[in-house]
Amino acid sequence: MYLVTVLGNLFIILATISDSHLHTPMYFCLSNLSFVDICFTYTTIPKMLVNIQTQSKAITYAGCITQIHFFVLLIELDILLLTVMAYDRYVAICRPLYYLVIMKPHLCGLLILVSWVVSVLYVLLQSLMVLRLSFCMDLQIPHFFCELIQVVQLACSDTFLNEVVIYVAAILLGGGPLTGILYSYSKIVSSIRAI
Repeated sequence: MYLVTVLGNLFIILATISDSHLHTPMYFCLSNLSFVDICFTYTTIPKMLVNIQTQSKAITYAGCITQIHFFVLLIELDILLLTVMAYDRYVAICRPLYYLVIMKPHLCGLLILVSWVVSVLYVLLQSLMVLRLSFCMDLQIPHFFCELIQVVQLACSDTFLNEVVIYVAAILLGGGPLTGILYSYSKIVSSIRAI
């Protein structure tokens, strides 16, 4: 399944690059999403495969922080890219005559760049918040995968600020894009029903 995921996403990227008919905003977004998905599989699957091979079920603190950093970055980037793609589909279906005027390559590139910047800033905030915590013992987590909230709960220092940041960010960076996606697709469905 790991190889199928990587190869499938790689084929999407190669098809988009090689066919000039696919040089549109939708396929540019899809290529970026495929690239993020390839990177996303590299955050957990290799560690899981090593754990299966070595029969070890632990991850070090440094490995955990690194994994959290890339996992959170790629999850947030996935969410924001899906939101950009939903907007692209909204413009293509609900405003087809204005599509080329609105979704210029410049705007599409800008939306993807903003997605990257927001994701990097968010993961930097979360990583710095976790790094400020202190732990009472040598920390080894008995899993192949580290979750942010799991590490925060293992801390001996006060975690109130970390939890507030996690929940506020979840509402803003999870709820905002979800609202945008639902709004875009509700408009698409109502446009199709009107036809």
